[in-house]
This record gives sequence, C-alpha cells and structure tokens, in this order.
Amino acid sequence: MSSTPPSAAEARRLLASRKIEKVVVLGANGTMGYGSAALFTTAVPEVTFLARTKAKAEEGLGAAIKQVRSPTVASRSHVGSYEDDLEAAVAGADLIFEALTEDFGVKKEMFDKVEKLRRDDSIVATVTSGLSINALCEGRSDSFRQHFLGLHFFNPPNVIVGTELIAGNDTAPEVVDFIDAFSRLRLGREMIRTADTPAFAGNRVGFKVLNEAAQLAEELGPVLVDRLIGPYTGRAMTPLATIDLVGWDIHRAIVDNVYELTDDEAHETNKLPAYMDRLMERGVLGNKTGRGFFFRDEEKNRHVLDPASGDYRPLGEAKLPDLSYIDAVSALYAEGRYKEGMQAFLTADGDEAAIARKVIAGYIGYAFQRVGEVTETIDGIDRIMGMGFNWAPPSVLVDTMGGAAVAVDMIDKAGLSVPSILEEAAKSGEPKRFFDTPRINIGRFFVAG
Repeated sequence: MSSTPPSAAEARRLLASRKIEKVVVLGANGTMGYGSAALFTTAVPEVTFLARTKAKAEEGLGAAIKQVRSPTVASRSHVGSYEDDLEAAVAGADLIFEALTEDFGVKKEMFDKVEKLRRDDSIVATVTSGLSINALCEGRSDSFRQHFLGLHFFNPPNVIVGTELIAGNDTAPEVVDFIDAFSRLRLGREMIRTADTPAFAGNRVGFKVLNEAAQLAEELGPVLVDRLIGPYTGRAMTPLATIDLVGWDIHRAIVDNVYELTDDEAHETNKLPAYMDRLMERGVLGNKTGRGFFFRDEEKNRHVLDPASGDYRPLGEAKLPDLSYIDAVSALYAEGRYKEGMQAFLTADGDEAAIARKVIAGYIGYAFQRVGEVTETIDGIDRIMGMGFNWAPPSVLVDTMGGAAVAVDMIDKAGLSVPSILEEAAKSGEPKRFFDTPRINIGRFFVAG
C-alpha cells in the first residue's frame, strides 16, 4: 500500500463520494474510546457511545464532555449498551470504531458480532496500538476485510494529532484513501501510513526507548533516568513518567508483543524488566492505580520507586551526580540556539552524559533501521514521533547535530548498529538535511529541563 496520501483535490473528491454521518464507538467508556468519540463529534452529526452497560457509556460521554469542554459532544451523541443497542447502532453506522482493551481475544469476539450486523459498505476501524490488522480480520468475509483497517489515534486525540493509518492485505485502496482524506480534512489529523508490523511505527520506535529507560531504572534509579532522558533530549515528558501515564499494563502489552514477534538488532531492549512484572502482580499499574515509578501521598509529596525492593522513598532523598551539562544545554535551547545546545550535549563529559547519548543514539539508529519495514521513508517515522509522541523526530536530531556524519559517529561510539541510510549519507554528503516538513516548527521539540 502506497504511503502517498491523496492530493487536496483528490481528497475533496473522495469526501464527496462517500458520507460518514453515523459513527458508533465500541468501548466508549475507556480513555481512548471517549476521546475518539469526542473527536468524531467535531465532524459527524451522530456518534453513539457503546459500552458493556448504558451507565458505563454515560460515564464515557461525561468524560468526553469534560475533556473537550464543548457542548457539541452532548448534542451529537447517544449512549447505549452492547446487549440492548449494538445491533441497531452497528446496522446504521457508516463507520464502526473499535476501542476495546488491547486484547486480541476480546477484539475478535466483538468483531464476530460486528461482522453479522454491519452493512456491506460500512467501514470498520480499530484503534489498536499494535495488534496485527491482518490477524484481526483473518477468516472474515471479503466485504469485512475490504473495509477493515487500523486508525491509531494517540491519547488524548483532541490534543495529539499524529495518527497512524494501517491497511490490511485486503483493505480496498479507495477505503484507505477515503479514511486518509476524512481524517486529514474533517478531523484535522497528521496522517502517517504504516505497514502492518508489530506496534506499527510510533510505538515500535517509542516504546523501545521507554522500555530501555525502564531497564536503566533498575541500575540508576528512576529519578536519575528521567533526568538523563529528560526534555533536553527532545521530548515533552520524561520516559518513566510517560510509562506511568500510559499505564504499566499497556506498556507491557506493547513491548511483549514486539519482543515476541520481532528479532531485530535491539531485541533485548524490548524485554520487560522483571521488577515491573513483579510489581504489576501487586497491582502497580502507574497513574491509574496511584502508584508507578512515582506517586504522591495524601499531602501531595512525591515519592519514587526503588525497583530492587519495590518500596517507595521521598523524592527529595534521591541523590544525583553533577548534571550541570543539562542546565547548559537547556539554557542554549531557551535562547533558540539549538545546534549549539546539541553540541554541548554531544561533547559533555561524564558517564551520565555518555549513557544519555547512547539512548538517543539508539533512538536515532533504531528509527532509521526501521525504514522500509514500518514506513516507506523516514518521513513517516519522523512525523509520528513528532506529532504522535511529541518527541524530536530522528531526522531533526540528525540535522541539528550537524548531519549524518556526526550521527554515525555518535551511534558508532555508543557501540550500536549504524543504519545504512545514515552511513551512505555520511559518505556522500547528501541529503544535507533529512527533515523537510515546513509546517512543523522544530523549535517545539527543543525544550529546557
């Protein structure tokens, strides 16, 4: 499937060729479910929130209204339960959007019901964060497979515009193009077409870095890791705080899926740390359970996890080495001197700076190695990391540090595999810049901290 989206004129023609006036969201009580449903109300006159019970669906609607603070959500929404309302809602829907828990069996069971109830021309989309699109529709009717695809929003969808579009082997090209056009023009999405590979593009690259941070936390402690791989390395939120926000269970589902189904050069980096498994058995799941790598007590004092013991200690007790280089980098970024800030990072002394450089070298190298596997070009990975994860795109980092030759040297010094794309660019001197998306302001990725 081509990664080339329809032109503006073609997109308008596609939108005129088919109408989406009724959307049903399955699993509308979950954060992704109600967030997606709220997004659909901005473009569609009728959105039905469905959950196990009507009360759960009403909770989802209430959360959606609170999240986006718009009366449009309530005026365009209906609520119902699977038992009482699934048949009528699915039969009348132009788009059936599945946002159930990230469990293959649960999704398959729901699609068994949807397949019997849907119209032949209705589109079925899953917001799965990495399960196989082809496996989810395996053995289903021609009509279902031709109208089935992945539409992976990132949370919260009303804020994060990066969206992955994943076609199956049998998805009709005109359906892919239509959903691309609808999502871009009606929903305001930044669309990235990815291959049907484990975790697709954004999560494949992003969770490798997040899990590497979790592995490092066992040795260095969470406070130091989040400082070393903090905002100055090109991310809006520190990695372990991100895992707490996403949920340890979701994190495990993604990295376990990648670890099981792939065998790439960074395979062991995707292995979930054993201490996280042990703590999840005790109910530690991140912010949703009040405890993860960090938590706040009743007096709002922050505490941090000791991965070895599973106990928590006051955050203020954590002792950090001299990390003054981070302040120096951040000060340069604050003045818009991004290249100088990057040079200060690349030349900083000390073991801690070397650890941080290795993680960032791994991020860049892993992303460029995935070209041709998860997206056709680095542009797709760049845009989903920038507009989905709110991380500095790999190409932006390469350009800012001085080009491919500098990046190759950094990756090589870290003892990591050098991608052929960067190696060839270092030898030829072309391209002089990898990132060429003028509508994305790269300054947003160079933040202090």
